[in-house]
Amino acid sequence: MVRSAGISRPLRRWKVRLASGALALSLAAGLAAPPAWADGIPTVRDAETEALLADYLRPIVKAAGVPMPKIHLVPSDEFNAFVTDNGNLFVNTGAIIQTETPNELIGILAHETGHIVDQDTARFAQQVADTKTAMLIASLIGAGAAVAGAATGSPDAGQAGMGIFSATPGVAERSLLTFRRDQESGADRNAVKFMNATHQSSAGMLAVMKRLADQALLLSQQINPYLQTHPLPRERVTQMEDLMEGSAYTNAKDPPELQLRHDLVRAKLVGFTWSADKVLRRYPMKDQSLAARYARAILAYRTGKPGPAQQQIDDLIKASPNDPYFYELKGQSLLETGSVAPSVVAFRKAVALAPASSVLKVLLGQALVAQNSPAVADEVISLLTVVLQKEPDMSIGYHSLARAYAMKGDEPMAQLATAEGLFADGNYDDARIQAVRAQAKLKRGSPGWLRADDIASYKPQKPPQ
Repeated sequence: MVRSAGISRPLRRWKVRLASGALALSLAAGLAAPPAWADGIPTVRDAETEALLADYLRPIVKAAGVPMPKIHLVPSDEFNAFVTDNGNLFVNTGAIIQTETPNELIGILAHETGHIVDQDTARFAQQVADTKTAMLIASLIGAGAAVAGAATGSPDAGQAGMGIFSATPGVAERSLLTFRRDQESGADRNAVKFMNATHQSSAGMLAVMKRLADQALLLSQQINPYLQTHPLPRERVTQMEDLMEGSAYTNAKDPPELQLRHDLVRAKLVGFTWSADKVLRRYPMKDQSLAARYARAILAYRTGKPGPAQQQIDDLIKASPNDPYFYELKGQSLLETGSVAPSVVAFRKAVALAPASSVLKVLLGQALVAQNSPAVADEVISLLTVVLQKEPDMSIGYHSLARAYAMKGDEPMAQLATAEGLFADGNYDDARIQAVRAQAKLKRGSPGWLRADDIASYKPQKPPQ
């Protein structure tokens, strides 16, 4: 698992400025609700989890007729997933861990695809803009009435004007939340359609809704349903049951091999993100399933027990010798304990078993440069140049690329790679400094010079207010 500082282009905050002040839209937590910290979202990269989500999504987006979104993993225990208007799908690790079957998680992804099809993020942004304009007009009318009342000495007119002024935010908030709830219901309808089109059951999505409904039962009795961004869980359950009625695929089951992959990913996320005592409560020693052994091997690696970790990882490989991600874990464990050459062997095996994975190739590049040998520089440059053309936001890849160029004594390209890594991290000031240094030594008009020029001249856009 590779931690990332965040995506390189900040996402917009969900906020509306009004004539009478600032009203932050604190949208209730739930599927498809972007959090208030939506610019600079912290993310992690994991080859295994991303591959699983991509396999889940591929038939869904094909049925929906939309491009494959870019998947981001958010390290949060909260149950949430959401899409943005620039082709990004964010899935909390907590949502993956809490879904017990592939079908449950696929249903969530189908729901988010439903938002993409209806362009809900863009439509909501337009609704916010329209509401802002309407509130501004209403506020001005209210203020004008209040001033007129004061000028004429009519207390009734002044009070009416103030009433319009004070009521406006509440009316607008209810209007936006109603619009949001309608979007959620539409996404549920789309999700069932996509699940039927791919011959999959919607029962998993229904199971998730029922669990959420049970958790929210006491709370929902005390909340005005019109102040929710989603229909109340029980309402969604009823709608989902109606939508599923008559489907030929309600009883369709996940293939056992897919369930195993799902269980392994959940175990991996638990092993990497939960405390040691929680991991062992979830996967006690008496549990000898492959998933439980995976979680405990990761825990041993995390807690600095290289001997037991390597033994447990080797046992995993014996049990499933063609799993690339067991070799990935072996490579990580070896590299971090200073066994660089064996780690390269492990990462090469992982890449051979999963050649489409950019994350695994970056990890291999990292292990290669750790050998600190000019003999591997050309291989690293060739490997990472291709990867980073496909995944320009992977800052860790640029750091290894810069080291490879430095090994060759190519200072300008090392500085350019450093600049690109800093830029991917959102550190635009330091990226500009390195880009200017590289540009001064590169041939004017060359591809490297042009890339450096792009970074040197980049001006970050301020999020809309």
